[in-house]
Amino acid sequence: MQEKTSVIVVTDMYHPAQDPGDNFDILTAYSLPEIDLLAVILDVTEKFRSPYANDNNPMFRDMRGLGRDPGIVPMSQLNYIYNRKVPFAPGPFAPMKRPDDTMEDTPAYGQGGICLMLETLRRAAGQVEVLSFGSARTIAAAYNREPDLMLEKVRRVHLSAGASDPGFLEWNVLLDPNAIRCLLDSRLPVALYPCATGDGPFAYGRHNSFWLLPNLSFVRDMQPRLRRYLTFAFLHESRMDFLRAVEEEATSEQLAELDGISHNVWETAIWAEVSGRALVRRADGSFRLLPRTLCMHGDTVLPGELVPCTAIVYDNGAYEVKLNGKARGSLPQRWLYERGDPHENEAALREALPALYRSFDICSLKE
Repeated sequence: MQEKTSVIVVTDMYHPAQDPGDNFDILTAYSLPEIDLLAVILDVTEKFRSPYANDNNPMFRDMRGLGRDPGIVPMSQLNYIYNRKVPFAPGPFAPMKRPDDTMEDTPAYGQGGICLMLETLRRAAGQVEVLSFGSARTIAAAYNREPDLMLEKVRRVHLSAGASDPGFLEWNVLLDPNAIRCLLDSRLPVALYPCATGDGPFAYGRHNSFWLLPNLSFVRDMQPRLRRYLTFAFLHESRMDFLRAVEEEATSEQLAELDGISHNVWETAIWAEVSGRALVRRADGSFRLLPRTLCMHGDTVLPGELVPCTAIVYDNGAYEVKLNGKARGSLPQRWLYERGDPHENEAALREALPALYRSFDICSLKE
């Protein structure tokens, strides 16, 4: 049996969903047999808890008048669906004051995420992969509090943030520039997955992770409670009985509405890396995300790897990278995502990711 990879996820997942992609992607953490999900930290920024916070942002749909809070509801739904007890807690709501801020003067409720991260690392038997989909302030504050523990127990921070061109200030960087500065000036090993190019978050480049799913019709073929979980998130439901909601079958009207939604994706590359999966063209021409150990004669592994680099971070949180072929001297370990032709990558993922999601099975579910 393959050894599982221990993972802590930091995600800016809200309820109702701000970007339903966070609710969508965390299914991977629960479903892939290669992943041992130790904890989830809910990344929160105060200004996005208010109604109308995203009215002018094209990244978000159908959000007018919705206030939101940390993703306690979707986490409770997932633990209920999968019959798990994955611990979760929110991080600080306010940005860091400076790169070395320990955030010990912030409200106790928001410090729960920092404490959970440090406690989880202390308990972990081996090293842990830390995945950041959001501001990264919890990771930075944890490092500032206990750098020796973080250096001992964190195998690598996978940072989904920034742009491949420092001239563009990307969303996750803007959430907390000091957190990005802290991590990239630290001694922690960090893999960079830029979410944008110099042309913005929806542009295509060799080193950024964005790709587009044209529709979500494949959700119809998923396990019933996962279908309902995703309709709940993408349709921005806010029912009080959120556990009972996922026990119900998604209606034909809900699924039809989901069919018409295109979906922006940024996280796939990180999940493929930490799970040891590769994007593969099989001998019959189909594309799949497969464990590398299951690749067979006739399969072609498509580009998608981390290459060593050096990174310079600026005061505004933007960073500039230089590929160096190998780590040098005492410089901190840094890597940059490389996917080859981005359009070929997208075309393959449009088949491979839906196939992966259709395969998700909830063995412990009581029907």
